[in-house]
Amino acid sequence: MPRTRAIEQPADLRAWTSTEGFPTVFKANGTTGGDGVRVVRSQEEADAAYRALHAPPLLARAIKRAVLGEDRTLVRAWLRRQRPGVSAQSFVPGHESTTLVACWEGKVLAALHFEVLQKRSASGPATVLRWIDNADMKMAAEKMVARLGLSGLQGFDFMLDTNTGNAYLIEINPRATQVGHLTLGAGRDLPAALFAAVTGKALQPAPAITDKDTIAIFPSEWVRDPNSLYLTQGYHDVPWSQPALLLDTIEKRNAKRAWNPRERFSELFAPARSNRA
Repeated sequence: MPRTRAIEQPADLRAWTSTEGFPTVFKANGTTGGDGVRVVRSQEEADAAYRALHAPPLLARAIKRAVLGEDRTLVRAWLRRQRPGVSAQSFVPGHESTTLVACWEGKVLAALHFEVLQKRSASGPATVLRWIDNADMKMAAEKMVARLGLSGLQGFDFMLDTNTGNAYLIEINPRATQVGHLTLGAGRDLPAALFAAVTGKALQPAPAITDKDTIAIFPSEWVRDPNSLYLTQGYHDVPWSQPALLLDTIEKRNAKRAWNPRERFSELFAPARSNRA
């Protein structure tokens, strides 16, 4: 694991940066999708990042999440003027990877291991992943599940070090992640494994949905780039068999665009920029 420390006050911040140097990583507790992550490269950036991450949520952001995401967590935090905790981690040069396991009473039943090929933004969630068989990630997940006696669906995020190839565990999420529904054959069908453990019935994994290693997550990669080659060269995770879900996803996407003037401006003037180029 990277070295990690809770930053409770500005003095902790200065102590951390004087020891660890730059770049370094900060994250606000309770955030998702990379929204609360900052990679900083100077003391000035570190001070600004801490102030922003440690501040109570903005009312506009709380309302937007409540209306579009049906998540009122930030509204309660805004009313109470809650300040999220901030953690610092030493920087690991490399690229991200992720593991999701189905486990029961401290034993891993099935697992998915992916490296991240494309993200929505520099610190945002993954939009394209490639399945890998990584011994470090597998061992780390199994040890943590056993030590904590975990049951259910658990997500583990890693950085794969560019220089050594070692996997560094940076975060655990006690919930399903965006790959949890993917059924990729025996040992990689998490819903089936967890259902069998809960009910005591025989394990009946579903057929693999694809034999391709690369998965383009819907709608994330389509939203990021409708012309992405990953949509055709990899497996595009579109729920074609559930048209109501597909339609709802597109409608929610359109609603989010209406709340994002910058994105609408970019789309409206994209043809003009293209013609000028």
